Amino acid sequence: MNKVEIAGVNTSKLPLLSPEEKLILMKKIKNGDEQARQEFINGNLRLVLSIIKRFNSKGENLDDLFQVGCVGLIKAIDNFDLNQNVQFSTYAVPMIIGEIRRYLRDNNTIRVSRSVRDLAYKVIGLKDKIYKEQQREATIEEIANELSVSKEDIIMSLDAIQEPISLQEPAYSENTENICIMDQVSDKKNTDDLWAQNITISEAMKRLNEKEKMIINKRFFEGRTQMEVAEEIGISQAQVSRLERTAIGHIRRIYK
Repeated sequence: MNKVEIAGVNTSKLPLLSPEEKLILMKKIKNGDEQARQEFINGNLRLVLSIIKRFNSKGENLDDLFQVGCVGLIKAIDNFDLNQNVQFSTYAVPMIIGEIRRYLRDNNTIRVSRSVRDLAYKVIGLKDKIYKEQQREATIEEIANELSVSKEDIIMSLDAIQEPISLQEPAYSENTENICIMDQVSDKKNTDDLWAQNITISEAMKRLNEKEKMIINKRFFEGRTQMEVAEEIGISQAQVSRLERTAIGHIRRIYK
């Protein structure tokens, strides 16, 4: 964020408009003055710059975020109503943030269908509404009833819009050593017991003759059928079946 030039704009020389200047320019814009519109845009680029700082941790290109933020700014200018008793920045900030968030969602490496995303944002909106009105957290069941969807769909939609995180990301720090998320994820596949079993199977395979070893390898490690093995090595399926049973019997005796 220490860049002076973003998307071809020298941010150190951005103008800053006073509230009075903004009001005068906005009135001209509503009358179709394009020069006033351009001046108003340039005078609010600092606002865009301050907003994209919030997204600095997303790892996105700042030039891209700045340009997307400018699109949100222009939409805010075009839709701003002078009759409403609000400051332009109060109206523009949510528009700019919304435009950036849409960009980040649409460019996420993990694609989530629009219907699922829309449901998730309806759920979030309803939760916020209930909290503001009743000062309590809404339950999944009442949200489901209000939106006429299943509880499972609500949970799935909320999970779907969660941003992926790196397994290398620190979960917490203990003294000076970071404990990463990866350190707290259990591995049910590569356990010590399984590791020991694999060693035992490997040792048992060494005691089989070459044909038995080849058949066991093709059948149980390569996933071939007995017919496929028989055709490949040029013997009958019955012979493959007999050799397989013999080899398994040898392995079982070694295990005992």
